[in-house]
Amino acid sequence: MHLLSASRVCALLITALLHRVSGMETVIGQFGETLEIPCNNGVVEAEDVFITKWKYDKGERLTGDLLVKQKGQNTSVIATDDYKDRVAMAANSSLLLSEARLTDQGTFTCMVVVGANIQEYPVNVVINKMPAELEISDKAEELEIGKLTKLAKCVAPDANPAADIKWLKNNKPLVADGKGISIQASVLVDPLTGLSTTSSVLEFSAEKEDTDAVFTCSTVHVTGELVSSPVTFTITYSTENIVLKVIAQDPLVEGDNVTLKCIADGNPAPTSFNFHLKGETVKVEDADTYTITNISRDTAGEYKCSLVNNPSLEASENVTVNYLNINLSPSGNIVQSAEEALNLTLQIDASGKSMVSWTKDNVKLNKEPKFTKLTYSDSGLYECKVKMGHLSQKASFELLVKGAPVIRELTKKRGEDGQYEVLICEAEGAPKPAVSWSINGTSPEESQFVNGKITHKITVVPSANLTVSCTVINEFGADTRSINVSSYQSEDSDQTKLVVGVVVGLLVATLIIGLAYLVYLKKSKQGSWKTGEKEDGSSEEEKKLEEKVEENSQKAEV
Repeated sequence: MHLLSASRVCALLITALLHRVSGMETVIGQFGETLEIPCNNGVVEAEDVFITKWKYDKGERLTGDLLVKQKGQNTSVIATDDYKDRVAMAANSSLLLSEARLTDQGTFTCMVVVGANIQEYPVNVVINKMPAELEISDKAEELEIGKLTKLAKCVAPDANPAADIKWLKNNKPLVADGKGISIQASVLVDPLTGLSTTSSVLEFSAEKEDTDAVFTCSTVHVTGELVSSPVTFTITYSTENIVLKVIAQDPLVEGDNVTLKCIADGNPAPTSFNFHLKGETVKVEDADTYTITNISRDTAGEYKCSLVNNPSLEASENVTVNYLNINLSPSGNIVQSAEEALNLTLQIDASGKSMVSWTKDNVKLNKEPKFTKLTYSDSGLYECKVKMGHLSQKASFELLVKGAPVIRELTKKRGEDGQYEVLICEAEGAPKPAVSWSINGTSPEESQFVNGKITHKITVVPSANLTVSCTVINEFGADTRSINVSSYQSEDSDQTKLVVGVVVGLLVATLIIGLAYLVYLKKSKQGSWKTGEKEDGSSEEEKKLEEKVEENSQKAEV
C-alpha cells in the first residue's frame, strides 16, 4: 500500500517536473514595486483546489517555502527569510511580492493539489529598473579648435539591465572614429542593490562650426528612453578674418551720422580695434564701433579697420555720400513787362544722374519753360523738381507779366429777335484793366481775368445811328476803339428808298425802249413812201406807242 502510494507520488512529481520545464513563463517586474506572479493562469478552477503552495528556487537545487493555503482556511506564511514580510496570496492564488528587488530574480513555483493529483506551475521572474536620470557632468570650460579635449561625462545610475549611453550633437549621434571623437564607457554594479551605473566619457576635437553646437546624451532602455539636458561649450579660436560694416541710413546724405563696425571671427572676439579715417587712425578700446557725425561729401571715401595686435589683418569699405543741390535763377516773385525776354537758369550739383520735371500752376509741363517774348499767358507759378534716386529738391518762382491794356477786338452781334445789338470788347493787359463804354448798355457781362485776357459785353437798342467806343485802362496805360451802330428805323427808311429807286429805274428803262421803237417806226415810214407802201397800219401802231410812252412818262413823274 505504502509502496503504491510512494510510486504514485513519485510519478506525479516527475509529471509535474516535466510540465514545469516545458511550460515555464516569464514575468517582468519593476524594481521597488509590487509584482503579481500568476498561478496556473486559470487552468484549474479555484474551487477545485484543495491545497495551494508557493515556493522559490534558492539555487544549488534548494527550494524555499513561502506560503500555503488549504481550502476553506486562511493563507499561512511559512517563509522565515527576507520574504516573510513581502509575500501574500491573491484571491486567484497569484503570489504578490512587494518591494521587488534584483535578488528576487529567479524561479517561483506554484504547487496545486487537486484531488489525488499534484501539479506545479513554475514562473521565471525578471526585475528591471530604468536609470534614475541622465546627467552630464565634468564639463570642459572651453574647447580649442583641432585639439582632442575631454568634453564631459554622462552618467546613467541605478539601472537594470545596465544602460547603453549614446552621445548626440545637434540631435545627431556621434560615433567614435579614433580621431576627432572618442567615447569610453564603463559599468559599476552596486554590491548591495545589484543595480548598475553606466558612465560614458566623450572626448571631442572641435571645429569653428561647432561654436553654437548643442550636446546631449541619451539611452534607450528596456523600460523606456531618457535624454539629458542640453549643454553647450565655448570654443576658442584666433581671428582669421575681419569685416568692416557701414551702418547708416539709406540713402546716406550729407549731415547724417555713420557708424563703422569692425567684426572679427575670433572667439573670444577682439575688444580693441584701429579705425583708419581719411589719413587719421583712431584706437577704440572695449568696443568694435566708431561713429562719424555730420558726414559730408568731403569726408566720403575709403575707410578701414584693423586689429590692434595684428595691424596687417584689416578690412575696408567705401562710404558714398549722396548729395543734391539746385539753384534756380530767378526765383521768388518776378514782375516783367509784356514782350520782354526772361532768362531762366537751373544749376544742379548732384552725386549722380538726376531727372528734372516742371509744372505750371500744378499742371505738368512737357519741357523746361522758355521766355524769349513774354505774353500775359506766361503769368503763373512755376515749380521745378529735381530727383536723384531717393533724394529730391524743389525750387519755384511766380511770374507776373504786366503791361498797358490793348483792345484786341471790338465786335457787334445782332440779337436773336433782331431788336438789339450785343457789343463785345476783348482786351489784354495786366494788372486787370477796367472796361468802360461811351454809352449805357444793359445786361453787362464780364469774363474771368485769365492769362491777362478779359472780355466785356453790353446790350444796346439804338434809336439812331451812332458810334460807340470801348475803353480799357490800368496803371500802365489805356486803349480805346470805336464801332458804328445803326438804329433799326434808319435801316427801314433806306430799304424803302432802295425799292422806289428800283421801280423808277424800271419805268425809265421802259420809256427809253419805247422812244427807240418810235424812232424806228418813223424811219420805216419814210422808206415806205419811197416804195409806195400803205401807211394805215403803221399809223395806228404809232398812236399806240405814243400813248404807252406818255403813260410811262406820267408814272415816272408821279
